[in-house]
Amino acid sequence: MCDYSLHNVKSRPAKVGDRIMTRDFGTQTRGFSAPEDKNVAVCVLPGTELSFADEVRRVRLWPWTKNIINHKTAIFRQINQNIRAAHHDALEFPDGQIVLLTLLVAGQKATVLQLPAAVDAKIPQRAAYV
Repeated sequence: MCDYSLHNVKSRPAKVGDRIMTRDFGTQTRGFSAPEDKNVAVCVLPGTELSFADEVRRVRLWPWTKNIINHKTAIFRQINQNIRAAHHDALEFPDGQIVLLTLLVAGQKATVLQLPAAVDAKIPQRAAYV
């Protein structure tokens, strides 16, 4: 999916094997784009598995916040869907940590490993964590 503030950005769905990168689209949110076309958002379905080239880095919000996430794999999730004007796109890491996509540092490269078998409306909704 593409977060609410990316709805006015040209987009396409993610495919298995896509090489994507985190990008700031200048819309007050970050999302994914293909490195060869930085103006097109690559929309990812909940449940999609991603593998990052390096350990994931997030924006340092406070001096005491750790900005390195010690994982290179994540599952894309949608959170806070009951709050309309909130960011929904997030990544869940193997340790259960959930980080909003908009809080990741731009320019990080990832590969789409696997798409969800089917979109299931019964996937549990989770609260946001930073």
